[in-house]
Amino acid sequence: MPRDHINELTAFIAVARNQSFTRAANELGVTPSALSHTISGLEQRLNLRLLSRTTRNVSTTEHGEKLLRSVGPLMDQIAEELASVTYHGSRPAGHIRITCTDHTIETVFREKLPEFLRKYPEIKVELSMNYALVDIVAERFDAGIRIGEAIQQDMVTTRIGPDWRFSVVGSPSYFANRAVPKTPADLADHNCIQLRMASAGNLMRWEFRSPDGKSIRLPVEGQAIFTTVGAMRDAAIDGIGLAFLPQDLTAIYIRQGSLVEVLRDWCPLYDGHHLYYPSRRQTSPAFSAFLEAMRYRVPSVISD
Repeated sequence: MPRDHINELTAFIAVARNQSFTRAANELGVTPSALSHTISGLEQRLNLRLLSRTTRNVSTTEHGEKLLRSVGPLMDQIAEELASVTYHGSRPAGHIRITCTDHTIETVFREKLPEFLRKYPEIKVELSMNYALVDIVAERFDAGIRIGEAIQQDMVTTRIGPDWRFSVVGSPSYFANRAVPKTPADLADHNCIQLRMASAGNLMRWEFRSPDGKSIRLPVEGQAIFTTVGAMRDAAIDGIGLAFLPQDLTAIYIRQGSLVEVLRDWCPLYDGHHLYYPSRRQTSPAFSAFLEAMRYRVPSVISD
C-alpha cells in the first residue's frame, strides 16, 4: 500500500474517533487545514463521502462508519505489533484502557493497581466507568469486565476476582418503623433503591433463588433511582430505602452496623469478575503485564 494511502487512513481514523478536526490534528501533530485536505483527498480517491461536517461537529457517514469499523482495528493491531517488536526486553510501557463499573474498580483494581503502577512507571492505566455494554474493539478499549465467562466467541477471558453474591441491605433507621422482609415477595411493601441500566435504559430486576433452587427475577418499586452501585450504597446508609448490592461493597458497613442485611438465604453466588479481550489481537507487553497482575489467584489454605 502506498505511504500516502496509509497516511490518509490514519488521518480519517483520528478524525472519526475524535469527531473533531482540531482534536485529531493535535493528536497527529498537524494543522486542521492540512488534515482536512488529507481527508478530502481520501474521499475523492474513493469517490465516497466519509464524514459529515457541520459548524459544530463531525460524524461518520454510513460508508465512513463501515470503513472505520473494518480498518480501525487493523491499524490498531499494526501499532500493537510494532510496539511488541520494538519491546526487546525493555520495561513495558504504554496506555491501557479498560471499561468497567465502579464495583470492579473498588473491589478488584483498587487493591491491585497501586502496586502495579509502582512496578511499571511507564504504563498508564485508564479505567472508564460505564454500565453500558461497550464494543471494546470499536471504542478502542484493551479489555472489558464481565461477571462470569459468558462472552462472544472471538473473545478470551481471565478471571480477576472471587465468586460473590448480592445482598439486600437497609439502614437501622430505615427498619425502625418497617418490618424486616422474610421473602422477596415482601419487598412489595418496601421502598427499594433502583439501578438504571445504561445499555437498555431499563431498571435492573433483583435476582433471587428460592430454597428449592428456583430462580426469581423481581421488579421492585421505590422513590430513588441511580446509575452506579456506589451511589445506591450511600443512599441505603442514609436511610432512603433497601438496596440490592454486591456483598463485597456492603460487608464493612454491615460489620460496623451502618447497614443491616436481609434475605441472605435467598441471594445466590455468582461467578467472579472476568477481564475479556479480543482473541485475535496480539497483546502488548504492557497489557500482558497488567493481565498477569490482575489475575485472580485462589488464596492458599494454611493448615494447623
